[in-house]
Amino acid sequence: MSLHTPTSSTTQRTQVGIIGSGPSGLLLAQLLHWQGIDAIIIEQRSRDYVEARIRAGVLESGTVELLREARVDQRMNQEGLPHDGFELSLNGERHRIDLKGLTGKSVMVYGQTEVTRDLINARLELGASIVFEADDVAIHDFDSDTPRITYRKDGQQYEVLCDFIAGCDGFHGVCRKSVPQQALTTYERVYPFGWLGILSHVPPVSHELIYANHDRGFALASMRSHTLSRYYIQAPLDDLDNWSDEQIWDELEIRLGVKAGETLQRGPLVEKSIAPLRSFVAEPMRFGRLFLAGDAAHIVPPTGAKGLNLAASDVRYLYRALTEFYKDRSSIGIDHYSANCLRRVWKAERFSWWMSSLLHTFPQHDAFDRRIQQAELDLVFSSESARRSLAENYVGLPFED
Repeated sequence: MSLHTPTSSTTQRTQVGIIGSGPSGLLLAQLLHWQGIDAIIIEQRSRDYVEARIRAGVLESGTVELLREARVDQRMNQEGLPHDGFELSLNGERHRIDLKGLTGKSVMVYGQTEVTRDLINARLELGASIVFEADDVAIHDFDSDTPRITYRKDGQQYEVLCDFIAGCDGFHGVCRKSVPQQALTTYERVYPFGWLGILSHVPPVSHELIYANHDRGFALASMRSHTLSRYYIQAPLDDLDNWSDEQIWDELEIRLGVKAGETLQRGPLVEKSIAPLRSFVAEPMRFGRLFLAGDAAHIVPPTGAKGLNLAASDVRYLYRALTEFYKDRSSIGIDHYSANCLRRVWKAERFSWWMSSLLHTFPQHDAFDRRIQQAELDLVFSSESARRSLAENYVGLPFED
């Protein structure tokens, strides 16, 4: 019998209550399942909304291995695109970063949307529940040995009794907001521009990603498959309505350079939006029996391809800590969860900030700042040790177990 079978009309019991059905919450539940640890996932949004969110698409080698450990890798193995490198462009002049040659590792291009769908399907195939469209979600008593979650669904009030709560509900979720403000230290940097992203059913301009630094602003040529392209350009946050589809294609052609422009195929846009860029960290990441994971604890600008990967890193530490608690009756992993995560978080924050500073134009920069930026790129182009440092961070730094 499942541990979260209702014991009354309103009360449920589980071992781990997970708030949020994004990749971090779903992955945590899947990994815990294979260790025989029961969990319930509570999500405020609908399944359609969760599965439709368009997010990152580059998976570190460690994230790929974690998905395989969770046994949700079948479609990724078939449809994902292994990448052994990517290109950096300065005003159209492209230089390849050989990830495989420099580190022995690769990354996988496989959209977060697809990861989420795989995880939802895998959980439902196990007969495990996800509570979608839960209203008035709240967490209680997480500073005690008997934390609780309450929510309302279809007019019925529910209470979930659990041993631990995993706050995987994102930057705007209830979990971090439930922590007393005096117990939190937050760090934040908001960037003065956004990424205007488009999705189009056309072949990618290149078989590898292109990160472009141009006098007119940053651009990125990415992909979701051999026939679905994802592109971004740096733009003001309030500027979406001022960009026609044709203007976006024209700007991509300019910023990516002549060589890319020769192979750039245009098509109707499936999606067009502007996303803000922010660096954010909340410390610590554990409060009694509440653990923050993923965007609930930290945000990185997407330039370094670290958002989803950093969430997976948190999940790796948390699921191992919980497994150690239930199987070995040891709290060592739990006690060190926040410190272990934050060491990796800050390294990823540094790399994402560095990549963002390297590739974007900033309104406050003068001619001196621009030349320093160009010199930094030239150092990467000319120095193998600089390229290796970039590559090591991009494919994912080793875990410190």
